[in-house]
Amino acid sequence: MKRVLLTPGRSPCTISNNMNEAQVNEQGSRQRRSSRVFTRIPVRASGKSIQGRKFRENSQTIVINAHGGLLYLQEELAMGADLVLINPVTEEEQECRVVYLGDTSEKGTRVGVEFLSPSPHFWGVDFTPQDWPAGPSSHPVH
Repeated sequence: MKRVLLTPGRSPCTISNNMNEAQVNEQGSRQRRSSRVFTRIPVRASGKSIQGRKFRENSQTIVINAHGGLLYLQEELAMGADLVLINPVTEEEQECRVVYLGDTSEKGTRVGVEFLSPSPHFWGVDFTPQDWPAGPSSHPVH
């Protein structure tokens, strides 16, 4: 099931409930903790590069969820690197770690980040999917 969200002054977001390819199966594989929303949201990222240099860059998301997101970054990062994301609209900061390094293009490298504590309101999505927790999660951070 797909729904397109239209919010005045923002780009349309598509919520897709059929994106849970990581659901539990009989072999006991991991289940996705919250629905993904495919949307472009401006974000600032800061941290240390793979060379140990501090950086700060403006970016945008590709996919978000209550526990993190996927974004483009130009800076070369290591798996497990600590980052701080800043929502430029609210100036809210969120600590996170790199959990995925994907393909590189002219937009940068696709970097998956996991919030150190769930923060579904960080993204400023007006309508959050029902499976996004309202408060801190009881699940431990890996």
